[in-house]
Amino acid sequence: MKSLKTTLAAAASGLMLLLAAPALAKTPAAPAGPAMWQVSDEDTTIYLFGTVHALPEGIEWYTGPVRSALEGSDMLVTEIPMGADADAKMQQYTLSAGLLPEGTTLRSLLDEQQLGKYDAAMTGLGLPVERFDQFEPWMAGLTLTLLPLLQQGYSPDAGVEKQLLAHAGADKELGALETIEFQIGIFDSMPMEDQIDFLIASADQIGGAKAMLDAMVAEWVAGDPDGLAEVMNEGLESDPDLADALLYKRNANWAEWIDTRLDTPGSVFIAVGAGHLAGDKSVQDLLEERGIESVRVQ
Repeated sequence: MKSLKTTLAAAASGLMLLLAAPALAKTPAAPAGPAMWQVSDEDTTIYLFGTVHALPEGIEWYTGPVRSALEGSDMLVTEIPMGADADAKMQQYTLSAGLLPEGTTLRSLLDEQQLGKYDAAMTGLGLPVERFDQFEPWMAGLTLTLLPLLQQGYSPDAGVEKQLLAHAGADKELGALETIEFQIGIFDSMPMEDQIDFLIASADQIGGAKAMLDAMVAEWVAGDPDGLAEVMNEGLESDPDLADALLYKRNANWAEWIDTRLDTPGSVFIAVGAGHLAGDKSVQDLLEERGIESVRVQ
């Protein structure tokens, strides 16, 4: 049970990684550094900072305008609640949502070709092929997405949200745009056929996972939403329904949240996956449709 819980905790963090969702268009060139925008009215300032949810150790990014914006904000808002209690809840909820009914195994749901790809991926990671037999396909897919990165030096603990939380300190108010249940529900509510497709796609991409994330991080550090969007595009371009669920509907919800929050005086630092802040139907695009301007400040 201990090893199962450890794997589930990693997979839960992998969910956050995946939800740095892809963007599908270009944005204008802007100053170098991880991108940040500002939305404001006469008595409210809201910063929009694009994040990468898992990083290798040693990347320096918490400087200049980003540091000043967080230190000057009354509240830090992330996609889902953060902190030790939230991490424990993520483990618990993922465990309850991500397991197959007793008597059903993951590998029994796969056809011969799918099973061959899945078993090869597991063997390539140095794991017994039956290790995730308790998991629903979406959960196994998330885990297969994350494990190669963990094995090669990436860590959610070094990710931007965790570091922002540490820099915010104990006195800053915390908030979230979504619940843990909502994020997990995006995957858990997928039809079984789609879950299996997601699992096999994850298995197929294991060999290139680190190279892709390396490229994403390079574009993020350079403050290039165009480049980041181009790298992140590929995974969802062929699945409009998944793109809508992971990206566009959530962006619309967040734009509404920001519009409402502008009615309350103060300063808020919002940190979300960088892909939500680039491309067609980005959060900024949807704010513009509401008559709200977003200005690039980093």
